[in-house]
Order: sequence, then structure tokens, then C-alpha cells
Amino acid sequence: MLTCSVHPLPYLANPADYFSAIRNAPGAVLLDSGRPTADRGRFDLMSAWPEAELTLQPDESGRDFLQRLREGLKQLGAASLPDEYELPFAGGLIGYLSYDFGRQLEQLPANARDDLHLPEAQLGLYAWALISDHYAATSQLVFHPNLETAERQRLIQLFSQPAPSHNKPFNLKQPMQPDISASQYQQALKQIHRYIQAGDCYQVNYTQRFSGQCEGDAWSAYGALRAACPTPFSGFMSLAGDNAILSLSPERFVRISQNQVETRPIKGTRPRGKDSREDAANAAELLASPKDRAENLMIVDLLRNDLGRTCRTGSVSVPQLFTLESYPNVHHLVSSVIGELADGKDALDLIGDSFPGGSITGAPKIRAMQIIDELEPTRRSIYCGSLLYLDVRGEMDSSIAIRSLLVKDGRISCWGGGGIVADSDWQDEYQESITKVKVLLDTLQTL
Repeated sequence: MLTCSVHPLPYLANPADYFSAIRNAPGAVLLDSGRPTADRGRFDLMSAWPEAELTLQPDESGRDFLQRLREGLKQLGAASLPDEYELPFAGGLIGYLSYDFGRQLEQLPANARDDLHLPEAQLGLYAWALISDHYAATSQLVFHPNLETAERQRLIQLFSQPAPSHNKPFNLKQPMQPDISASQYQQALKQIHRYIQAGDCYQVNYTQRFSGQCEGDAWSAYGALRAACPTPFSGFMSLAGDNAILSLSPERFVRISQNQVETRPIKGTRPRGKDSREDAANAAELLASPKDRAENLMIVDLLRNDLGRTCRTGSVSVPQLFTLESYPNVHHLVSSVIGELADGKDALDLIGDSFPGGSITGAPKIRAMQIIDELEPTRRSIYCGSLLYLDVRGEMDSSIAIRSLLVKDGRISCWGGGGIVADSDWQDEYQESITKVKVLLDTLQTL
């Protein structure tokens, strides 16, 4: 098997310092662990100028698209990394799946309006990446063996000189507003409670959208947002026409490394306190909450089932249940479900069997997704989809795109939601959906 070449660069903890050099390049994408402020993530990964761009075609099924992704990886060619490097990416796919890509995997109604018109899936095939390893304090260019020598030299030169830092500003033309009123939110939760009482479902993740007109450079907005809310599964992805995805997600969807699978669902949230005493009290209340623990457990069970479709029988287990993770705006209750890929299965089988993530649909999943489509007036677009990489070795990591924004056609959209169960209080849930995105909305308002 051919081996990637690796070119060391000076270590920079903030990926913005390198990404500025490719910000305006076609297919520029950054998967960002939120360093140097956030402390959970290990790697940042960025690239641009993809060899090919793979977008879901009209009338193409989800499984057919996943097969086309498989063929793209084969076309790039198998490769390994030199033994001394422990890096997550050796060339391959980077991009997004929108929540609505799930429509191509399951039979769902089509009530919610698609007013943002984001392609349901778009991934580039990249033959190089700049990867920073924050544990080892290294930054390096990784070149797939099929990348031409002249292109390697161009990239080494590009990242060896100071990047231009003349970003255009970003600003809202008006404050972002919710699409629905508090009373509409209350009515939707009443209907969800009727479905739960009728035995249709146990939990439904219900979301409201906030949006407003905007202008300027989305990368400037992302810089301000990552400073205000650093998270380990962040990302920035340039789209055509000055459009972009800006994600400040704290949640992993699925990771595969050497055939080992992990998913880390978040279920259960409390706001950070105004002082250390209130903050500790909020965290303790979350950890002790029977409602939040029950909600988390429902999703853990759903994900055990999802992973079981692709993992070796008997390999799925739950090493962490109800762990506290704290972020600048909220405390979260997080669990971990792991397994081992079955023989003959790969990362794209796992996506096909478990997308979208159960933590942002509800249980049972398909019925919850039907209810979401009935009660949310507009499609979710990138929200609750995934940013991901999948390399030619089969290594994959992916986020659940919560705390995420879409800049498209002069408009910026952001979503906040939560899991609704039988004893959910609509006013508490309404406030939680705002609390989750308040730091993002407030930050944009100050630009």
C-alpha cells in the first residue's frame, strides 16, 4: 500500500491562523476542536480544492449516494500514514449531511417547507489536509500519494508565509427572530403530549428556528462565535456564492477508529450559573434529575439498537452513562455507546443504518421524525445533520450539527430544540431552546 507524505509546519493552536490562507478557496472546510480555549478535542483538520465534489442528485436514494461516496474513496486510492504519525486523516471525504438526508434513507412525509434549499448532502474528495494535533503540539500537511508534486510544493509555500488577515466584517441587518410564537410552540408541545399519551412515541425532539438578514463575511462571524462558545465538534464549511455552514457543536455523532465505533449522545441541559454557587447547583440538579436521566436513557437504548444493526453481535456496550460536560453556555448530560464493526460492514453502512442521530429525533426514531415533519413548519436543513470526515483507511469522525448556523442567500438561520417527554413543561422547554443558542444570537448581535 502507498504511504502518505507528511510535511511538518510550525504548531499553531488556533486553526484560524492557517485557515485564513485558504478561506476563499473552493471547497474550503475546517473541522475545529475549539482550541486553544476548549480542551476536549485533539485534532483540527482543514482542506480546500477538492479533487471532486459529491452532491446528492435528484431522485438518488440515500443508499445509492453512500455507494457513490464509497466509489469516490476507491478512486482516490488506498493509502496509509507513516508509522510515527497518529493522525485521523489520510485523504478522503470531508463535508456535510443535512438532517433531511434522512429522508433518502427512510420513508417520511413532506409537510415541512424547504425554504432554505440547501443540498441534502455535499462532500468533497480531498487529497491533502492540514492537521494540528493538540496533544502532541504539532501541525503538519498530509499529502495523499496521488497528489501531484507541484501541488504539494504550492501548498507548502502557501502555508509557509503569513496569511492575509483582511477579513470583511459580518453584521446582522436586523436582530434574529423566531419563526414561531410562544403560543405556537405551546400548541406543538400539546400535540406531542397527545401522541405520547396515545402510545405513538416516548420522546420527540422539537425545534424552533431563528433567522435574520445579514451581510459580510461568514468567516468573521465564525471567528467571533468560536471565541464566545468554543466546542470540540465545531466546523466551518464554505458553500457556493458566499454561503457557509458555521457549527459550534459539542456533540459527537459517530466515530470509527480501527473498526471501533463510538457515539456520544447529549440529552439533558441546564444553563450555566451567574456565579460559582449557582453554577454548581445547576450542574448538581441536572445530574440528579430523574426526567433528564430517563430522557438520556431512552436515547442510549435507541442508539444501542442503531449501532447493533452494523456492529458485531454482542459488541455494543455503554461504558459511560450520565456524565456531566460543561460548556460556556450550558451543562450537558452525556453518555457513551460503543461497539465493533461487523465483518463486511464499513463506515458508510453505519451512516446508512443510524443517520440521523437518535439524540435529535426521539424514540422510536421513525415515528418521532414523522411527528417532527408534521409540527415543525420548515425543514431543518443543516441543523441536526452532521459535519464529518471519512478517510481512505475507513477512519471517520462526525458531529451532530446542533448549535449550528447556515448563512445562505443573505440570510442567517439558527435552531434550538430539546427532547420532549411526558412530563415536559412547555415553558421550561421553550426557555431551554432559547438558552442553548442565546450565546450565539447575542454574539452575532454585537458584531
